Amino acid sequence: MNDAQTWTMIGVVSALLFGMIGVVSTLFVRILRAEIGGLRGEMNAQIGGLRGEMIARFDAVDSKFDAVDSKFDAVDSRFDAIHSRIDAMSIRIDGLDRDVQALVKRTFGLDRE
Repeated sequence: MNDAQTWTMIGVVSALLFGMIGVVSTLFVRILRAEIGGLRGEMNAQIGGLRGEMIARFDAVDSKFDAVDSKFDAVDSRFDAIHSRIDAMSIRIDGLDRDVQALVKRTFGLDRE
């Protein structure tokens, strides 16, 4: 093998080496992008499922709090009814007290003074 053939072989081998490095790196980058894209899709699906589950659970807790709030509203309305009855009894007792005082004054002659 002479000198020209040796340099030609070196050129061909180096061109093939750089070509193979280019092809392999391009294929590696494509595979890496595809795997990352698949991982991204799977992560988005998992996060979406988790988001849906959390929203459902928060809605369930919210409905339970609404039920408790309605019970508190019922208790408040009962207390309002009791309060109005107590006010009515207070008015009646005041009237009764006034009538008893009038009877005592009349009976014992305290109204003639």
